[in-house]
Amino acid sequence: MSKETGWVPVALSASIEAGTSAGAVINGAEIVVWRDSKGAAHVWEDRCPHRGMRMSFGFVRGDHIACLYHGWAYDTAGQCQHIPAHPDLEVPKTIKIPTYAVEENSGLIWTALAADADVAGVPDLGAVVPVRSLYVDCSLEFALSVLEKAELPESGSAPAPASLEKLTANCWALTAGTTRLLVAAQTVGAAKTALHILIDDTDGKAAALRAPVARWAEALRGTLEASAPGALMAEVA
Repeated sequence: MSKETGWVPVALSASIEAGTSAGAVINGAEIVVWRDSKGAAHVWEDRCPHRGMRMSFGFVRGDHIACLYHGWAYDTAGQCQHIPAHPDLEVPKTIKIPTYAVEENSGLIWTALAADADVAGVPDLGAVVPVRSLYVDCSLEFALSVLEKAELPESGSAPAPASLEKLTANCWALTAGTTRLLVAAQTVGAAKTALHILIDDTDGKAAALRAPVARWAEALRGTLEASAPGALMAEVA
């Protein structure tokens, strides 16, 4: 097993602003991705130990995130520090949310659900321009089979056939002429995948491609969901 296998991209860095949170899923495991007010990213199990409410529905205040249900507040280590209904209570150290390894690199927030994740395994994709995250109702294998036949937009010319190259366990490069996209994949479930799409900005000219690539990505979503095996069976039924 390669050392980067345990690291999974869960969001574009630009999509999680300071003081906000969002839910995500990795192979059926529900997680919350949030930033404290200083901009540090955190990835935890998406469940308050009190009544099981999703922490992604909660609110961030400074370096704490509080559950929406009863306001139980947790610090960046996942430890509960305050229970509004019992303001004078010394909160037991056993009230703690499982936290996961998190790193930011190449415009992405990466996490590893394994406790012994090696930070050296986080892929470095270089200079990038983030485009968008696509959440599609198909397997990763099917998405890759479609990407192998994709055409990409190029500045000032017609779309060109692209080649697909695997870079790491969860990231591929899609290249056509001078256009090079990076597709970081997050398996949500057996038939649901997140594709985090970025443009290689090694030459510093990728910003001009952002709009056409965003349109290409939206068209890709339609192609994937219309032609996925499940979609075809649904049409027959």
